[in-house]
Amino acid sequence: MTTSILRTADAWWVQTPTGASKVATTATTTADLLADRAAVDAAAHSRDTVPVESLTLAAPVTAPCRVVAQMTNYASHVSDSGMNPASIPLTFFRKTSGSISGPVDDIVKPAHVRLLDYEVEIGLVIGREFPVGTTVTEENLPDYIAGLVVTNDVSARDVQLPQTQFYEAKSYPSFTPVGPALVLLDADELKRFGDLRLQLRVNGEVRQNMVVGGDMIYRPLQALQALSRFQRLDAGDLVMTGTPAGTALSAPPKPIEMIGNLLPPAVKWKVFFKRQASNPKYLRAGDVVELGVATDDGAIDLGSQRTVVRYE
Repeated sequence: MTTSILRTADAWWVQTPTGASKVATTATTTADLLADRAAVDAAAHSRDTVPVESLTLAAPVTAPCRVVAQMTNYASHVSDSGMNPASIPLTFFRKTSGSISGPVDDIVKPAHVRLLDYEVEIGLVIGREFPVGTTVTEENLPDYIAGLVVTNDVSARDVQLPQTQFYEAKSYPSFTPVGPALVLLDADELKRFGDLRLQLRVNGEVRQNMVVGGDMIYRPLQALQALSRFQRLDAGDLVMTGTPAGTALSAPPKPIEMIGNLLPPAVKWKVFFKRQASNPKYLRAGDVVELGVATDDGAIDLGSQRTVVRYE
């Protein structure tokens, strides 16, 4: 049975059938909490609870930490971007941990950003030291993945695309809402990763809705095996696993794309962004973004975020 960890500004909690039970721990970071499993287990069996609704939840992944993300990792999203899923390599980018915010915090658009996009993703929370050269197998994968979280990989597309890199465009404060819960899984539960459904709504309209199933190109085992060649990770670090189709950004029709490729870069991006400015799917002030991840039978439920877009 999964264990859902919640965090407030001053405490850690375990969500139980009757409410939230406070964890008797001195842990101040996610890594510290993962090392204090006895306290977590004790809280899970406590009858002394408060209503979850009475808590103001913070991100269950604490900063500073490493935030590593997979690029174009769902076939539907790759196709929507005008590429062939069969040609996509396993690649990563980094985000700053300063971009992490809570599951009910506002998403704040910097004044210079025009095209604000969303991406619902499953985050892997690392459970133990993961030095370069670590051997990861199907059998020991649960040793390195402590649990899963809901994440939103918020993106400033008008910054990202001309720079042809992701770091700045995805790293502004509040651009990685995380939570509400860090859901700890056992080995059998982790095997159901492919049954998880990702959903995202904007103002009640479903924008993204996909089961991991056959749509995810590179699963967590492959991701960690690739990262082990060059990237150290530690307990409490976050690995984001990509998003399915349905983001605001999509590829232009092929004829328009071919014409655009013939233009000087400055002209091409000016034309592209002029077209994108009329796309109603980009986030605007006051938009309510709701996202969640769960299996359809409810056996594994990572919870739901509800954030509001605010202009700086």
